[in-house]
Amino acid sequence: MPVSNTSIDFAHAARTIGREVRRRGLVAPSFRCPPRIAGVDRSLRRMAKGAVVAVQLKGRPWAAIVGDMIEGVIVANQLQPPASDRLRSELWQALGFEERRLRPVA
Repeated sequence: MPVSNTSIDFAHAARTIGREVRRRGLVAPSFRCPPRIAGVDRSLRRMAKGAVVAVQLKGRPWAAIVGDMIEGVIVANQLQPPASDRLRSELWQALGFEERRLRPVA
């Protein structure tokens, strides 16, 4: 069975997120796909030495997949604002997404 670009991108994103999270002294969860629970886009399973974040890839936009991976890190580390907001932004940037600023409508 050929590996899709999404699977390759998922593996790259998982490595990048893991590296960035460990660099900040946080627990880097393992990532897998798809979730064991039918009908969900993301699940989290806590383990003795961390957590496993499972994400549905098939039929979903890439940004939704990445968002679920990042939110899995936030939940696994039980982060609250402002630390969660800061990490969320830093991980999006580490994955190559630009920060978008909303401008007021004149």
